[in-house]
Amino acid sequence: MPPDAGAGRADPFAPLTSELLPVGNGHEIYVESVGREGGIPAVYLHGGPGSGCQPDHRRLFDPERFHAVLFDQRGAGRSRPKGRREHNTLQYLIADMEMIREKFAFERWMVAGGSWGATLALAYAQAHPNRVSGIVLRATFLGTREELDTAFLKTLPRFHPGLSEDFIGLLPEAERNQPLQAYWRRILDPDAAVHAPFARAWHGTERILSEVSPSRTRLDLASLKSTGPLPATPFMEAHYFANDCFMRPNQILEDAKKLKGIPCIIVQGRYDLLCSPSTSHAMAARWPDAELRIVEGAGHTLYDPGVRNAVMRGIADLASKITG
Repeated sequence: MPPDAGAGRADPFAPLTSELLPVGNGHEIYVESVGREGGIPAVYLHGGPGSGCQPDHRRLFDPERFHAVLFDQRGAGRSRPKGRREHNTLQYLIADMEMIREKFAFERWMVAGGSWGATLALAYAQAHPNRVSGIVLRATFLGTREELDTAFLKTLPRFHPGLSEDFIGLLPEAERNQPLQAYWRRILDPDAAVHAPFARAWHGTERILSEVSPSRTRLDLASLKSTGPLPATPFMEAHYFANDCFMRPNQILEDAKKLKGIPCIIVQGRYDLLCSPSTSHAMAARWPDAELRIVEGAGHTLYDPGVRNAVMRGIADLASKITG
């Protein structure tokens, strides 16, 4: 799809360009750009891993100020082959970002992302600090086993004890001493009779933890063996989490010094049960250029009260800082 020739478009958030970009190893990733050519270069990183970008993500960037790129990571969203986990690691995703940056001829760009998108943003910036003009994070996740253990094995039973019983109770007693590894092993099993109920249970549990006011607080156990479509993210998450997100232990926090001089705004929901405020606090404590902004009354998702506006304000404020 060719670039839009000028201003005055009916929908200022419609993509300027969109394509499937071959990145090697049989992968093609969906890439689109929005805003205006010549604007402040930026890239948005979706969560999961495995979810994909949504049309509303385009609206985080003022189309008069930014030339923003959004893309679906390997195996996610509109990228092909959908769900493919071969040649799909953090290092490949970082290399894909460099390929995209070079394609758009951006010398540097602002990097924005939430949850897993924050993990990728930080890992990319530590690998290529000279290519990053600034970073906006939401719900900082550092890709560690400790964070996952905290969310699913400590926070879950404390705030949703019934849901925790549902989640753990699906496993045989012999596997309940290491439930997360047992879940990931079953989700990655090629047999649909094995992986389907655990993919649904993981997805349902994670969704409830992500919302400050979830519509339901227990798993629908009867629906776990449904023959309907399966959620995509549990499979990519199991692949990454079982491999420690392809990082050494505490890599991002230990390498915080590599981010020196890169301005950052971290948006964090006070009651985020998946990505604890303590993680954002720890990151900001090691990174003098980072400003932590707490959204009171909010949880994990971009759409909890106040979070989306805080992210948009963070992107706008950082743009003024790096262009001022």
